[in-house]
Amino acid sequence: MAVLVLLAFWHAPALAQEGQSPITVTDVANRKVTLNAPVKRILLGEGRQLYLIASLEPKDPLSRIVAWRNDLIQADPGTYAQYLEVFPDLAKLPTFSGQEGSLIDIESAIIRKPDVVLLNIEAMRANEDANYVDKLASLGIPVLYVDFRHHPLENTERTIRLLGEIMDRKERAEEIIAFRRQAVARVTDVLDKVKPDRPRVFIERIGGYSDDCCLSFGAENFGRYVEVAGGHNIGSDFLPTTFGQINPEQVIVSDPQHVVVTSSDWKAYAPGGHWIPLGPGADPEILRKKLEWYSTRDAYTGTQAQKTGNFHGIWHQFYNSPYEFVAIQQLAKWFHPDLFADLDPDATFAEYHRRFLPIAYKPGYSVSLTSKAP
Repeated sequence: MAVLVLLAFWHAPALAQEGQSPITVTDVANRKVTLNAPVKRILLGEGRQLYLIASLEPKDPLSRIVAWRNDLIQADPGTYAQYLEVFPDLAKLPTFSGQEGSLIDIESAIIRKPDVVLLNIEAMRANEDANYVDKLASLGIPVLYVDFRHHPLENTERTIRLLGEIMDRKERAEEIIAFRRQAVARVTDVLDKVKPDRPRVFIERIGGYSDDCCLSFGAENFGRYVEVAGGHNIGSDFLPTTFGQINPEQVIVSDPQHVVVTSSDWKAYAPGGHWIPLGPGADPEILRKKLEWYSTRDAYTGTQAQKTGNFHGIWHQFYNSPYEFVAIQQLAKWFHPDLFADLDPDATFAEYHRRFLPIAYKPGYSVSLTSKAP
């Protein structure tokens, strides 16, 4: 009822503000959308979109944001604390709840009158089935779809360019893209030349978020990162989609040589769980102790990974951010330590922070039980 009232009383398209003019852009869903740019008021359909907004607008990312979903606060409390320290007004930013593929809070969108709403592409079906996108368009509130999660190695660059265009930060967007490409090339150039054997790798997805085993990735996202980093992703052999589950018996038969657990500080979701609190400033001793539990899981009994101790933990948010180049470097260093002895993923991420972000770099994004890796 509240939505209908708002729609009834405010049905006029938004007018361009001073310094804005209409432009037409194409989002990652290949929709042509006209909006007023440079955008000054952005509603984040997912809080973790802040990673890119802050990269493009580091001096004051909050100046562009009118509301956001609360997922970054809950899923990445370490990063949230860093931004809160630099930008205390972040605590006052209006929030709304929801899941990755759920409906946008349309009332928040209408009340805040943003120049644009950013939605992740997985939310497209729910919002269009509910006719929310058309309702917002009728009020002069355009929706753009972005993607860091389903096809990140292709769509992250498209998303960076898209936001660079609507924020009038095209040059900076190209600098970010160039940095990412160079970081990945430090891995792929070596692998293309040497062509080493690819170790079998099992990715345990969202380790500790629940007790389920064994959640994993198919041929995209971390599954793709594994392949780019010179490994063979076991999940790609069995899962037809990006996300899925493999039974423990199949994992044992597949005999992974490496097990990589994606995890994060999830006390907001699973208090007391087996999650590994990876993230900025994490204590390496605590990370290692938490990772050790995974080597005792029944699903890895008798595997090569268990025999060699090749168990690794990596920050889960690399699956949904413009930072996957760091994960690729770290995976390559674990899979081929001799080839990448001089590669330092922490230094790469620290340099990205120095050049593009308003917060200081703090290590804590990876952990390993092997002595050859950090």
